[in-house]
Amino acid sequence: RPPPPQPGAMHRVARLSAHVVGGARADERPAPAPTSSAPASPIVAALKGKIAALAKERSALKAELLKQGDTKVQDVTVEMCINGARSIKAMVTETSDLDASKGIAYRGRSLFECNKVLPKAPGGECALPEAAFWLLLTGEVPSDEEVRQLTQELHSRSAVPQNVLATLASLPAETHPMTQLSVCMLALQKDSKFTAGYQQGMKKNEYWEAALEDALDLVAKIPVVAAHIYRRTFKDGKVPAYDSKLDWAGNYAQMLGVNDSEAFKEVTRLYLMLHADHEGGNVSAHTSHLVGSALSDPYYAWAAGLCGLAGPLHGLANQECLAWLVEVQQELGGKEPTKEFIVDYVERTMKAGKVVPGFGHAVLRQPDPRYMLEREFALKHTKDDPLFKLVDCCYQAIPPTLEKTGKVKNPFPNVDAHSGQLMHFYNLKEENYYTVVFAVSRALGVMAQYVWSRALGLPIERPKSVPLDTLKAALKK
Repeated sequence: RPPPPQPGAMHRVARLSAHVVGGARADERPAPAPTSSAPASPIVAALKGKIAALAKERSALKAELLKQGDTKVQDVTVEMCINGARSIKAMVTETSDLDASKGIAYRGRSLFECNKVLPKAPGGECALPEAAFWLLLTGEVPSDEEVRQLTQELHSRSAVPQNVLATLASLPAETHPMTQLSVCMLALQKDSKFTAGYQQGMKKNEYWEAALEDALDLVAKIPVVAAHIYRRTFKDGKVPAYDSKLDWAGNYAQMLGVNDSEAFKEVTRLYLMLHADHEGGNVSAHTSHLVGSALSDPYYAWAAGLCGLAGPLHGLANQECLAWLVEVQQELGGKEPTKEFIVDYVERTMKAGKVVPGFGHAVLRQPDPRYMLEREFALKHTKDDPLFKLVDCCYQAIPPTLEKTGKVKNPFPNVDAHSGQLMHFYNLKEENYYTVVFAVSRALGVMAQYVWSRALGLPIERPKSVPLDTLKAALKK
């Protein structure tokens, strides 16, 4: 006869069961309100208080919605099932929402508004990405003082354990930077506060607090790890000293060691703010959400998400766009680009069965606001750059050319069509590294999403898959 289950084991089974059925009707299983009780620094305590208050409100809304849980949201078509679940409304993401006409909004605020109202570095014009992180987490625009304290909190958590640096040093220098970053996220996992708390039996309504602790640690450390990866892969391995007097993005920019100017710090702030979040359905965010729904900690979740971000159809797109621009520039042979030349080049590209990278978007049907904000920066700071002149010519010539084909739903440029030019201008020219910069930024949104998935008690994700024959049978009904 097997020995009876121990109390700890029974407690764990009960917690697992509660998570798996987390979407049960609210009138069947009332969810406990999130709590905020763990000791923390003043700014983290304030952050937790704001999240707890908003989570109480949003959890009540979730409970009300589940009382009418049988209400139909949309019809699912055969095309949706076959073509990548495109446009299926099948998950909840609180932090941001992507509108086909307006682009991404952080907690209901457009990127143009975010760049205007969020705090900035002294004398700067670009919103600080850590301010966007606060907005994503709390739904509130932070004060200058709140951002200053949050930045200092991130600095205090930024030390990368020696075992992680040793793991990084053991990888061949020619290993793709994204592989190196994924490995380092897994190496950081041994210090996960979420995993430690879970193993010690923390309550379900405490999950989000432990998740927030991991999120803050991960966000603090990822730019430092990313700088080490850049320096060991492309330079001499020596990393400029960490400067805690700078903001989160400004310090990352200076640790790369490619450009000392304030303008490079500013464009880094802009880039990291613009790419911070893009709702929950894209590959890296959805992967992280899926892995996190199994109560894998934030390090596991983002390591998995990074593997998706490394794909050429997702995060690798910006380096492909720059490669295409350089290819066009070489064919120009030093001549100024003209609309006529670009139209001819694009038409030849399409006749060859190739796509024009950087134009079009899976959801957007208008110019990407991220592109437009980068364009504003470039017009002010890099308008004489030959590569920007090419980007500008493409902006004017390519959309009408694509629209003329009648086959393109969105002929406008997306952010990838511009990001590479800005990095290249400030001497960050190694295309294989561009997705790592993207990853440093997107960690903000994915970590905010992870915290909110735990705060709302969202269950493990398990959609239903079907063979093609099931769809064939559906057509006959």
